[in-house]
Amino acid sequence: MTVSIWRYAHLALAIISSAFLLILSVTGVILAYDAIDEKAPAYRVENFQELNLGQVLPTLRDSYFEVIEVKVDHNDFVTIDALDENGNPVKSYIDPNSGKKIGDIKPKSDFINWTTALHRSLFLKETGRAIVGVVSFILFLISISGFVLILKRQQGIKHFFTRIRKDFFSQYFHVVSGRLLLIPILIVALTGTIIFMVRLDFFKGESQEIKHTAKAGEAKDLKDIPFFKNTTLDDVERIEFPFVPDDEAEPFIVHLKDRSVSVNQVTGEIISETKYPYSAVLEKINLDLHTGKTSRVWAFILGLASLNIVFFIYTGFVIMFRRTRTKIKNQYKSKDAEIVLLVGSENGTTLTFADNIHKQLLGQGKKSFLAQMNQYEAYPNAQQLVIFTSTYGLGEAPTNANRFENLVKKTPQDHPISFSVVGFGSKSYADYCEFAVSVNQILNEQSWATELVNLCTVNDRSTQEFVHWAQLWSEKSLLALATAPTVYESKIPNLKEFEVVEKSIPTEENSTFKIILKPTNKQIFESGDLLAIYPENNNKERFYSVGKVGQNIQLLVKLFPGGLGSEYLNQLKIGSKINGRIMENAKFHLPNDAQNVAMIANGTGIAPFLGMIDENSSKKNIRLYSGFRFDNSQAKEYQKFGQEQQSKGHLESLHLAFSREENKQYVMDLIKNDEVYFADLLKNGGIIMICGALKMQRDVEKALEEITLKYHQQPLSSYENQILTDCY
Repeated sequence: MTVSIWRYAHLALAIISSAFLLILSVTGVILAYDAIDEKAPAYRVENFQELNLGQVLPTLRDSYFEVIEVKVDHNDFVTIDALDENGNPVKSYIDPNSGKKIGDIKPKSDFINWTTALHRSLFLKETGRAIVGVVSFILFLISISGFVLILKRQQGIKHFFTRIRKDFFSQYFHVVSGRLLLIPILIVALTGTIIFMVRLDFFKGESQEIKHTAKAGEAKDLKDIPFFKNTTLDDVERIEFPFVPDDEAEPFIVHLKDRSVSVNQVTGEIISETKYPYSAVLEKINLDLHTGKTSRVWAFILGLASLNIVFFIYTGFVIMFRRTRTKIKNQYKSKDAEIVLLVGSENGTTLTFADNIHKQLLGQGKKSFLAQMNQYEAYPNAQQLVIFTSTYGLGEAPTNANRFENLVKKTPQDHPISFSVVGFGSKSYADYCEFAVSVNQILNEQSWATELVNLCTVNDRSTQEFVHWAQLWSEKSLLALATAPTVYESKIPNLKEFEVVEKSIPTEENSTFKIILKPTNKQIFESGDLLAIYPENNNKERFYSVGKVGQNIQLLVKLFPGGLGSEYLNQLKIGSKINGRIMENAKFHLPNDAQNVAMIANGTGIAPFLGMIDENSSKKNIRLYSGFRFDNSQAKEYQKFGQEQQSKGHLESLHLAFSREENKQYVMDLIKNDEVYFADLLKNGGIIMICGALKMQRDVEKALEEITLKYHQQPLSSYENQILTDCY
């Protein structure tokens, strides 16, 4: 049976019964507390289990004028219904050793009676009892299906109690508490079902009469009657006393847990014995287990289990809504898509990563199409195929990807397509990303598929590892993706307010403008972090690398006609306020432990470097290399800034290249001119920071590769930890 059947059964049963389960679990918690609370009075005598009826009955007869009945309840409290010497009725808790009253019998409160009735029948009498019985059975099925799902998740019974990967709180709580309280919940469900079935006469049985031959015998004192001497108070539920003492026609009727016995009060002979049907015994056992009235510890466990069912309902719905929260929305049909993203996800987490990439590509005007792996088909215009998939159970495919292999073999593409596979999993499992490995192998076997980026794996939803793939894919495809880990965090915090305090105006000569934002509340950030804005007040984000100037944010923005983010920022006036969030981009902060740093940028990529240089109070040796199209007024501002920072000791040198001027030059040319500097910088542990366009990054890395091969006979990859990038 597939995982999906178990999961859908688990979900369907929970949805059907959730309202009733909520009522039963809340009332169950209250009744469990009552079961614990009613044991608080110390009415149970210490030697209760040692007392026999031969000791108790004579004492009670001597202590009261007339005894009608004695009961022993589930708490081992002894109550008496009698008349005292003055003929006054006595109904109280007693000490069976002395017969003395030790407490008054207090009736249950109206609230507890109301709660009990609601729990048993929902105030619907027999119909309600039937509903409660059916819901109990459904809870039993939910528990079994949940148990199977945990086994699948944990790869068998041997790993049942191994560490659970924490995707999010509700998922983690649902699984962990399910493991711990599985047995109590199963018992609650099963006993509730059995009690209902007994009352439906499903377990048929009849009382068994055991006849005893009446024998004449000598009169005996109660204390000497064998049956009384051999019967402990612990075995008794109720004793009916003879109406007339010393009359052989009036027997003691002793009700034990499994039978009732009539005893001649004079001779002690057993007159008759009735064994209860097994259905009655079964009902008592299940009532004790279901209510917890016989044990304070068990009542507490049942109360905890009932409370946990409430949280099960809540966390279960949270899990369901999270799985369906990320809706796949496509602007283009599959036949028109240039980039196809396919997702294999068991709980929806992987889909959030894929959807984030999908939105980024759509935001760049790319024809991106997102679908589940089981929806694989022919893509006549696709150039790129990206697979995001998790692994389920023992290296198995997620439910929405279990037909992918057959579909690929059945539907080959009719033209070359580059592909990349990103696997999601947890290294705590032996079959880490095994399905992703299988998918990567399947695609490599297809004649139409070419691997663009080697298989990348993401452990425990690590955004750090995911952006490693995003960076590699961006460099290979020349399609910009955000490479700050916080961009891919699933939870978006509350947005903060920022006020425009300064803004330049773009011109025909210079389409780049500067905007300075002041946080209305204190915020901690550094140059190189990202500012996310929401121009349409929806989920469409635009990211900008920030430079920190004092406590303000400086952005350099290139105005694109029709650009969502740039046009939104350009229409702002001084005093305007916007909402956004600062996202930490720690991998692109100015390193504290590096004394020598080369900063390389083009266009608006210079923004974070301006902030880093301005804050270089430790006077690191920084060189700034930047490329622009024209030597315009904006470039003049950068040159003026460079001179000021050099005079402060914040900047060692500034190198600018202009690609559209008479003596055109690119930033790569600046690097080649200073190749000795760059060779020594890398050799001595210096840092190179690159910010700007992806194409520029690729050209810069190519130039640096030539330098490292020439001077150190090593590829640039040998120095990858010394090169920090934030390109788009």
